[in-house]
Amino acid sequence: MHAAYLKPVEPSEAAIRLRPADRRFGPEPIRRRIRQGQPLFHEGDHAEYVYRIVSGVVRLTRMQQDGRRQVISFGFPGDLVGLPDDDRHTTECEAITACDVVAHRCPHPTGSDRNPEMQRFLMDAALQEIRALQDHFLLLGRRLALEKTAAFLVLLLDRLSEPLGKCRAIRLPMNRTDIADYLGLTPETVSRSFTELRGRRALALDDANTVIVLDPAQLSAIAEGGAEA
Repeated sequence: MHAAYLKPVEPSEAAIRLRPADRRFGPEPIRRRIRQGQPLFHEGDHAEYVYRIVSGVVRLTRMQQDGRRQVISFGFPGDLVGLPDDDRHTTECEAITACDVVAHRCPHPTGSDRNPEMQRFLMDAALQEIRALQDHFLLLGRRLALEKTAAFLVLLLDRLSEPLGKCRAIRLPMNRTDIADYLGLTPETVSRSFTELRGRRALALDDANTVIVLDPAQLSAIAEGGAEA
């Protein structure tokens, strides 16, 4: 298999068009294009906006007291990031690919700019964020590094994969260190887990950043601890 068989994904003006729903949430939303490596906001910044990811992937991180980085989550197309706590962003957010986003101004909780549809929109987003954090907590609690890695790939299979013949291909926007900091592992352990999953014929690597999922059922079984380790 070769990466050339995969259709290249290029940002387009059409990708950043506003949805009809975007215009219902108060002041005119702002369309932004973010370069790879560019921060969208910093931990502790005053939260003027929340951001809907239209295309691309962002990484949300926090620094632990000992200086180690923890990847809290990744923001994929369709996700809303930047929900504030006490009017402040609680994470660092950086684009790990070129991204198109739509920025919605945060309404003041007691101000005259409150909009019922915007409030429902933010509430739904907050509930989705809670569910994602619960899933992340369960993932971190898995016993084996192989299970954690498989579970992460199952997540990407649902969010980022594209068909490639009878298989599914995942372009990894994040590197092994990002994955390790998300899973609570080391990059070396993540690499060993990829090698073991290849050995089990659950996946193949087209290149360092393209995973071909050969057997989604086996991958899910490993993620759930149902396959022999």
